[in-house]
Amino acid sequence: MHRPASPKSKSAIKLHRTRIDLAADIRAQMTELLNQQLADTFDLMSQTKQAHWNVKGMHFIGLHKLFDELAEIVEKHIDQIAERCTALGGAARGTVRMSAQHSRLEEFPDGTVRDVKVLEVLIERYSNVGKTTRKAIDTADDAGDADTADLFTEVSRDLDESLYFLESHLQGDDADKK
Repeated sequence: MHRPASPKSKSAIKLHRTRIDLAADIRAQMTELLNQQLADTFDLMSQTKQAHWNVKGMHFIGLHKLFDELAEIVEKHIDQIAERCTALGGAARGTVRMSAQHSRLEEFPDGTVRDVKVLEVLIERYSNVGKTTRKAIDTADDAGDADTADLFTEVSRDLDESLYFLESHLQGDDADKK
C-alpha cells in the first residue's frame, strides 16, 4: 500500500447535530473510518474502470464486461459509505482528489493492459480493500456502531465475491497442483 492517510484529530472533526444515539466521539471516530474506506473504495472503483477501459488479450470481451460489472458493485458501496458518514453528522470526503490523497492503494501501473497482468493488479487491489474492510468491521463493532459494522460486512461480502470472480480466471488444473 502506498501512503497512509493523514489522520485528523478528533477535535478537528466538525459534526452536524443528529439524534443518532451514538456519542459524538464515536461518531467522529466512525466518520474518519468511513472516510478512509471511502477513499480506498473510490480508488478501487476507478482502478477497476481503468482495467475495463484498457484490458487487451484473448479474454478481452469477458474481462471488459466483468470489470464494468465489478465497478458498478463497488460504486454502489461508495454511495452507501458516504451516506453513512453524513448520517452520523460527518462530512464525506469524496472527490477524486480527496480519494487520491488518502487512498492506501498502490496506483494502477501505467501501461498495464495484458489480460493476465490486469487481473493480477485487480486481485491485489480487491484483496487489500477486503482486508481493510474486515478490519473496519472490527473497529466499528468494537466502538458499538453495529450499523457501520453491518455496512462494512455487506461491502466485505461483495469484495470477496468479486475477488473470487477475478481469481477464478487464473485458477485451474495448474493451480490445483500447487
